[in-house]
Amino acid sequence: MSRKSLPRIIAIVGPTASGKTTLGIALAKKFGGEIVSADSRQIYRGMDIGTAKPTAAERRAVPHHLIDIRDPDEDYTVADYQRDAFTAIQAIIARGKVPFLVGGTGLYIRAVVENLDIPKVQADPGLRAQIETDIARDGLPAVFKKLVALDPEAAYVVDPKNPRRVVRALEVALATGEPFTTQRTKNAPLFDTLTLGLNPSPEVLRERIDRRVDEMFRDGFAKEVKMLVKKYGASAPAFNAIGYREVIEYLSATLSLEDAIAEIKINTWHYAKRQMTWFKKDRSTRWIDDTIDAVFPMVETFLK
Repeated sequence: MSRKSLPRIIAIVGPTASGKTTLGIALAKKFGGEIVSADSRQIYRGMDIGTAKPTAAERRAVPHHLIDIRDPDEDYTVADYQRDAFTAIQAIIARGKVPFLVGGTGLYIRAVVENLDIPKVQADPGLRAQIETDIARDGLPAVFKKLVALDPEAAYVVDPKNPRRVVRALEVALATGEPFTTQRTKNAPLFDTLTLGLNPSPEVLRERIDRRVDEMFRDGFAKEVKMLVKKYGASAPAFNAIGYREVIEYLSATLSLEDAIAEIKINTWHYAKRQMTWFKKDRSTRWIDDTIDAVFPMVETFLK
């Protein structure tokens, strides 16, 4: 089957705070679409402010999928996401609507667009304990450097300050003898995909990130984290996300509020740069600015 005979979907990618949500909603309204979130933190219930979830009004205006489907103390893998995204997309197509895959989690996007075959590597408690011992002795940065030496691509997809992600990636690489990021082979695509990438200038993106973080705290982000920690405990897997871990340090009096805000801004900026490095590797992506009107003809032509 040729790619052009496959069902068509639109993917919207780019770094955090680049305007993906706004563009996705505008295009979905214009072309009768529904949105499948590709954000690894928006899947969690209660993590609203810190993940910049679409508002209730936005979600009423356009149906959204794969948001609020897990509690923060539950694990959720790339394989889980791929399965759920395929189900959501097929249901959207069956309704005669256009699926819009929108988000900044690169592996989620690739899992769907490239129909990746994702191996299931079982956890090795002994190996994991050794890696955690190494982190306690040498520090997380040293162990992250070990990971990158084995798997250079991990520098773009694994948060170096998220011990859970670092441990898992290194565990897989050591257990299998293969780099974590290469253990996903492409299968025949299930969809013909137009991938649109938002690429604001570094100056604009940095300013948007700083403004968003300030708005999060004005909207009650610290209160959100406090309530979540009370309900799920500070060690819930999802709370290793940027923003949540810094606020938890503030709530435990490890950081001042000012320092927590500053760290969130710089950590988010570093994450955005890693996202761009990852997305730029896909040469099929059509890079655009965030002028929505200029995108409409491109999408219209593709859907015809």
